[in-house]
Amino acid sequence: MRAYDTTAEAGTFNSPGGGRCSIPKTWGVFLGLDVGKSAHHGHGLTPAGKKILDKQLPNSEPRLRAVFDKLTAKFGTVLVIVDQPASIGALPLAVARDAGCKVAYLPGLAMRRIADLYPGEAKTDARDAAVIADAARTLPHTLRSPG
Repeated sequence: MRAYDTTAEAGTFNSPGGGRCSIPKTWGVFLGLDVGKSAHHGHGLTPAGKKILDKQLPNSEPRLRAVFDKLTAKFGTVLVIVDQPASIGALPLAVARDAGCKVAYLPGLAMRRIADLYPGEAKTDARDAAVIADAARTLPHTLRSPG
């Protein structure tokens, strides 16, 4: 399987609903969010795969904004990727957009198949967030526009 280097390759990918997700040549951070009702788990990776964030984030607009603003100030362009774009994922997506971040989502079927490629069988929020971030970094064609 070919890994995509998002620092060297750009592309625009079609989503099943007709939306498109653009991947620029360079992202400062890929922030994978495993969204939950009261909190989300965030996992941030640089384009080289270095972990720069791995923690639980409250489902609170001011706190999410603070995280997004800090990442944007330090790393420039930030791509926020969620596993559920509607309902419980709506607030982090709206706050990310308002903070100047780009947003995408990783569909459930793609998420499950990609997660099977990673070691370990335990399904945890931290593992899911890490899989989401790494999938965005290495397999950008799997991403979709949240609409």
